[in-house]
Amino acid sequence: MRKYILAIDPGTTMSGVCLVNAKDFKPLWSAKLENPSVRAEVIKVFAEHGIIGSKESECVIERMQGNNMPVSSDVFLTCEWIGRFDIFMREVTGAPTAYVYRNQEYRALCANLYNRNDKGIRDALVERFAYGEPNYGKGTKKNPGWFFGFAADSWSAYAVAVTHIDLKGDCHEDSQD
Repeated sequence: MRKYILAIDPGTTMSGVCLVNAKDFKPLWSAKLENPSVRAEVIKVFAEHGIIGSKESECVIERMQGNNMPVSSDVFLTCEWIGRFDIFMREVTGAPTAYVYRNQEYRALCANLYNRNDKGIRDALVERFAYGEPNYGKGTKKNPGWFFGFAADSWSAYAVAVTHIDLKGDCHEDSQD
């Protein structure tokens, strides 16, 4: 069983990243980073957790999905970053990269069909992991909550990790995505 999941919500210039303990879904680190700095930051965080090159880690990236609509050049730039992250994370984790589509996140996390958006995903995550906690489960610096330090794309990256763990069950090492 993989112990750590690094999830990436890719963007054109910045991406959300989140390192999650796959056994208890606990977020260990999250950030919104400039794309060129993701590699260095991930290596630093993996080193802090002692998991560089170990068989304990896996990466999952949110993948783009066509919807028969015209797209801008930004979509293609994001796709290029997905490929870069895939190659880099294979080097760091030694494992194949897994992918999750946004619609899988909506189906896995949002019970309400009319609430399938970023806010709906955040609300579903708070209800599941920090129910009844103030400030969306972030807590305070003195008393940090489950989602302490989360902002913007950290939520999306965490949703990628949670969806992957839910879909794969116990994240077996022989997973071939």
